[in-house]
Amino acid sequence: MTKDVANDETKDVTARTAAGSAAAPLVVTGTVASSHPDVRPGDVLVATEFSAVTCASAPLLTGELRRAGRRVRAGTLADLGVPLDEPVVAAALRAARPDRPTAVVLTAGSADGHADDDADPDGAVGRAIGAWRAALGPRAVLLAEPRSFCAGVDRAIEIVERLLDRGPHPVYVRKEIVHNTHVVRDLAARGAVFVEELDEVPQGATVVFSAHGVSPAVRRDAELRGLDVYDATCPLVSKVHAEVRRYAARGDRIYLIGHAGHEESEGTIGEAPEQTVLVQTADDVAALPDDEGNASYVMQTTLGADEADSVAAALHDRFPGIRGPGSDDICYATTNRQNAVREVAAQADLVLVVGSTNSSNSVRLVERSEAEGTKARLVEDLGDVPLGLLAGAGTVGVTAGASAAPALVEEIVAGLRALGPVRTQEVRVATETVTFGLPSGLGESTA
Repeated sequence: MTKDVANDETKDVTARTAAGSAAAPLVVTGTVASSHPDVRPGDVLVATEFSAVTCASAPLLTGELRRAGRRVRAGTLADLGVPLDEPVVAAALRAARPDRPTAVVLTAGSADGHADDDADPDGAVGRAIGAWRAALGPRAVLLAEPRSFCAGVDRAIEIVERLLDRGPHPVYVRKEIVHNTHVVRDLAARGAVFVEELDEVPQGATVVFSAHGVSPAVRRDAELRGLDVYDATCPLVSKVHAEVRRYAARGDRIYLIGHAGHEESEGTIGEAPEQTVLVQTADDVAALPDDEGNASYVMQTTLGADEADSVAAALHDRFPGIRGPGSDDICYATTNRQNAVREVAAQADLVLVVGSTNSSNSVRLVERSEAEGTKARLVEDLGDVPLGLLAGAGTVGVTAGASAAPALVEEIVAGLRALGPVRTQEVRVATETVTFGLPSGLGESTA
């Protein structure tokens, strides 16, 4: 037995369909039976496909409901154990069409097969559907270019992938290979074992150092443990390490403009820990003691350009004789992505930045967008996008940090397209042709 808690809404959709309104959204809600062994009464079931129509906005609804505290399962009706002859489903199947925004959000009934008195006791389903409806409509999508993976990230991921392909397993990786949840999860699913420190790696095993670099102390530890090391440190980070060693050799006090606790900063400081001081802001510089000796500075490669320039200017004011690197330490890819998102933000109502919260360069993209006076949000993927942000956003900018996969951007665009007609435009500020070779023994890069 089932109970349709959106009967009037379904009739309304059917009536508008009959009247020939191709843009009318199809909303299917109600209580259904599920034969899936893991589905419990009260679970919310979000269909990713309905009557051969792909429901590309399903992740938006799934994320909205999970943030509301509901237990949610997403998949096809067959995956969810929902039979097509369920009354609420059967009544709506004939109304589904590819040109119609479609939301199918069902609630699993009681274990005895009877419907609950209220399939939406806390109103979460109703609110999610309401937010979805409010987000419907045509919009322009501005795609920042360059975006997503940079050459250093491509290289780091490829190193792990090639080691996994050739064996033997397991392949250990110290820290996250790059700062992105999806990348780490995908590599872990293929057999990579991520550890925090080398004491978790068996003697003689294969280990990869992450793209952020490591200190000489970590390298010595790996050698003492007899580990088979593959170094995925980005060559641009290695350049900064070389600068620190050169400055330290001539006896300089070295100031690192960077973020405390970031793995790249920790590795850089480790090149000359007795001579290197971390400064994060101009206020940090003002609080420094007088330094009568030679002084130099380097930068974390993923900083915001404005942020780094302001601290560097403060260092020059504080220590007029200080010397900086011969060329900019900030990564070319970081600079390009910041310049691109600035152009996008100037034209957009909202900017979505795809990246993880521990990705410094992704966080800087949000800050750069907000500096243009534009609302911006850092999201892991489509499911992380609050529907409320999309309501009234006629122009949405989309970019991704250097450690976020291009496929995640494609998913965002597909989700927006499922809400209504989308006109995409690429906003390009640079073309990247940089590639980095692989370590000896792994062959040439195919990136």
